[in-house]
Amino acid sequence: MSFNENKREKIQRYMLEKIDMGDKEFTRKTADTFDVSMTTVYRYIKSLEEKHIICKAGNRYILESVVQTAKLRRAKNELRDEDVIYARYIRKQVSDLADNVQRIWYYAFTEMMNNAIDHSEAGTVWIMIKKNYLNTTIMLMDNGVGIFRKITEYYQYDSLDDAVRELFKGKLTTDTENHSGEGIFFTSRALDLFAAVSDGKIFSHNKYSEVFASVKDEALLKPWENRAGTTIYMQLSNFSNRKISEVFDMYADADGGLTKTCVPIKNMFEMDPVSRSQAKRLCNRFEDFCEIELDFNGVQEIGQGFAHEIFVVFQNRHQNVKLIPVNMTKEVEKMIKHVLASNLRR
Repeated sequence: MSFNENKREKIQRYMLEKIDMGDKEFTRKTADTFDVSMTTVYRYIKSLEEKHIICKAGNRYILESVVQTAKLRRAKNELRDEDVIYARYIRKQVSDLADNVQRIWYYAFTEMMNNAIDHSEAGTVWIMIKKNYLNTTIMLMDNGVGIFRKITEYYQYDSLDDAVRELFKGKLTTDTENHSGEGIFFTSRALDLFAAVSDGKIFSHNKYSEVFASVKDEALLKPWENRAGTTIYMQLSNFSNRKISEVFDMYADADGGLTKTCVPIKNMFEMDPVSRSQAKRLCNRFEDFCEIELDFNGVQEIGQGFAHEIFVVFQNRHQNVKLIPVNMTKEVEKMIKHVLASNLRR
């Protein structure tokens, strides 16, 4: 049976995604999904092996990856001009990808490299680019002071966890004269997977389960809890339809300023939040935004004090700030309605 190019690509992409997920039944699922014979499936597997897209690793298949690394040293004046560094080490690796994907990589890499150059106080930055058929991964590793420690010391926060929490909101920088503090915010949302790893802490807009799995899968990041400096982990599908302009439009106003933010509550607290003190830390700098989406995905319930402090105390003081709770369980929604109703009865 002969398929057109579009169907062949769909079958191939489906197989590769299943292989990348470690699905041991990808052959049967491919045959069932596309109503093809196992003989046809094995023919695809052989073709993918011959093209060096997949290879056998023990008793399973994995995607073949091309890995390149570079080492830049401040003492040799190599840590300057992030656009030049991109042109030298990254551009060629992504030049075969769609224009929208290249634009995301240019933005993400130059923003994060600039952070390493200007903020990290690092003497050395290592770059790793790993690319397979489906995804491209870029890692930046420096031996500097560490992103969370730098923020904690600059703002005199009580702990590194406070620095991690503030990064979720955006508009956070240790150099307000020269930087807007929006780079990490937009970069983390433009990519499929983003993580900043430092001092045993991880910041990521993604689900922590996905981040931990990806970070621990990287040989260079296995000792991440004890690694000095900062590691930035970035991944994007080679076939992404996302546009960097769309990411900006979601959170910025007509003048390009960051006016909206989205805060994943689950990522900010180890357990379901219950106290007013937790809410007060959460609301720090909320007044800098016009609209804040509070994502309760993964949060089973919240305390009365926590809800009251946000949706009554803070909201009454800052009525120009729009709070939008989303992905609520019935328990979370019930508690928010309860504190709002109690406020109306006063």
